Amino acid sequence: MNYEMAGTTTEQRTGGISEQAAERLEQIGREILGICRDELYFSMRFLDVALSSFVYVMDAEASPFGTDGYHMYFHPRELGGLYRQNRILANRGYLHMVLHCIFRHIWKSGVSAESAGGEERRQKECQEKDRQEKRYWDLSCDIAAEHIIDGCDLRPVRFSRSLLRRETYRKLELSGHVLNAERICRLLSGWNLTDRELAMLEEEFRVDDHRYWENSRKKQPPNQQMQQKWKDIDEKMETDLETFSKEAAEKNGDFLGELRVENRERHDYREFLRKFSVFREELQADPDTFDYGFYSYGMSLYGNMPLIEPLETREEHRIEEFAVVIDTSMSCSGDLIRKFLEETYSILTENDSFFRKVNIHIIQCDEKVHQDVKITSAEELENYMEHFRLYGEGGTDFRPAFEYVEELRQNGEFAALKGMIYFTDGYGIYPERMPAWRTAFVFAEDDYRDVDVPPWAIRLILKEEDFGY
Repeated sequence: MNYEMAGTTTEQRTGGISEQAAERLEQIGREILGICRDELYFSMRFLDVALSSFVYVMDAEASPFGTDGYHMYFHPRELGGLYRQNRILANRGYLHMVLHCIFRHIWKSGVSAESAGGEERRQKECQEKDRQEKRYWDLSCDIAAEHIIDGCDLRPVRFSRSLLRRETYRKLELSGHVLNAERICRLLSGWNLTDRELAMLEEEFRVDDHRYWENSRKKQPPNQQMQQKWKDIDEKMETDLETFSKEAAEKNGDFLGELRVENRERHDYREFLRKFSVFREELQADPDTFDYGFYSYGMSLYGNMPLIEPLETREEHRIEEFAVVIDTSMSCSGDLIRKFLEETYSILTENDSFFRKVNIHIIQCDEKVHQDVKITSAEELENYMEHFRLYGEGGTDFRPAFEYVEELRQNGEFAALKGMIYFTDGYGIYPERMPAWRTAFVFAEDDYRDVDVPPWAIRLILKEEDFGY
């Protein structure tokens, strides 16, 4: 076994005791962890591969146990004491570490985007802020794991919850969203906790030792192979829970919901909009095909007659025609709608985003179409954003917008409609038939629920940073 992976020596692992005693303690510790694994397996069979993915290693530095995704390190006396106190606590600890791996907490960083701009920038950051962010991240990962375990109605992990724990869950659940570590971290950061309150939460939810986490060992390069291994495990589990283990999913609280959040595909919105571009000639010089050598040679040979001149047109991929539909029903947040439009506006007004003349329709619709504004230039788009207001706040029905766009297409309003972007929360009546154009339903991550988007449509989930907030 490669003990150097954790940076420990044999003396550190054994705590200075004799080799014979250390072997006996290690054997007992492995037997305890094996019993925990087996008890969890009989109640949570969909976790079979995840539960058996560890090599058990004794380490006197651990308190009481921890994992790096491959090894499960344990302190022999602390693990034995925990097991004697209550074997359910040992079971919960084992499952807690498995969940850290499944959701890849070990490899993620709690440092905010502002301070994640490379090693040089990191060194300039305030050390106290960096330490505080890591505390919040570690706590959020522990709360996310414990929230799932406490939601499991299973005998091997069932344990009474303290008042502090119940009240913390209650406040977090007010958001109405699946409580993954990232969301919990954002919510906790907004609570303005005192150092004492933060310490109380850490004491309440701390279960394992995070010293073995990759994000705690900054000099170690990322283990992409290990991350991919656990990603494959959790995707298999999600499929299993959705198909063969539906009864198990019902008994495991938010487990399936968090797996879906972790595995959902996210996209770069700017890259996504480029899929609506077309290839066309634009009237402007093309420096990429211009040879300055022939030009200079002609000027030097003939004085004022170049041998080659730049082309007056160039072929480019840019946005020309598409429709943007905004769901203005009561279930959609007006604030998110504005942020979506602002982000779309900032992308479209970039110099290389669309042709000088475009044909973009911005349509507001709930259960019926309320407004259609045709945009043909950057100036018109800027004017629309300056005077933007919402119409609607009724129910949600996607069909009227599709019928309206098809009517525009039949009437020649669109010459070559590239596609439609429909910004919504997803709750509504979808068309049964696939339209003649590409369609993407766009959701904000903060306002998203798993919904049955038709198989012919693209489901695009935008992260908070895509909206710039």
